[in-house]
Amino acid sequence: MSADRTAAIAVRIVRQILRDRRSVALIVVAPLIVMSLVGFSFRDQQAILDATTPAFLGVFALTFTFILTAVSFLRERSQGTLERLLVTPVGRADLLVGYMLGFLLFAAAQSVILMLFTIFTFDISYQGALWQVFVVLMVLTVVGVSLGIFVSTFANNEFQVVQFIPILLAPQIFLSGVVLPVSQMPGYFQALSKA
Repeated sequence: MSADRTAAIAVRIVRQILRDRRSVALIVVAPLIVMSLVGFSFRDQQAILDATTPAFLGVFALTFTFILTAVSFLRERSQGTLERLLVTPVGRADLLVGYMLGFLLFAAAQSVILMLFTIFTFDISYQGALWQVFVVLMVLTVVGVSLGIFVSTFANNEFQVVQFIPILLAPQIFLSGVVLPVSQMPGYFQALSKA
């Protein structure tokens, strides 16, 4: 694995996403709109907002990164860019880590923007240190990128990528305790959540 090749791939991914205004909107604007709807819906119930906001941030980190990665990787494959990259001296590890770094940059920006937005707009008080919340969001981003790359190998078009969301992401979101605390789930779901 070469640091130069990995960095070149990460820079290429960043430039590619910045050229696509819809992707930038998906990363920044869409989560702000959804978070605004949630925040203003529960404006008078601060305890609910404090409890649900970190979960929403996690869902955004996982979901938006998954969609962006899967669609981008699918485009690379369908346009032949991926095949051209694989015949160069770039190794598979360079490719994977380069993609991770490129998408991590956008996920980090999304997480910081959303955290600041929720703190200053809705006066959310996070339990624990903000850096810990940020680290968890980055781990979820790595999972989202990994799942996105994995799914893109099976999908032939963007519609098929979207069809994987209920199959892969919905169970993870449900079993993570976002919808219902794990302690209140039936025993078999608790065991599955902790597996």
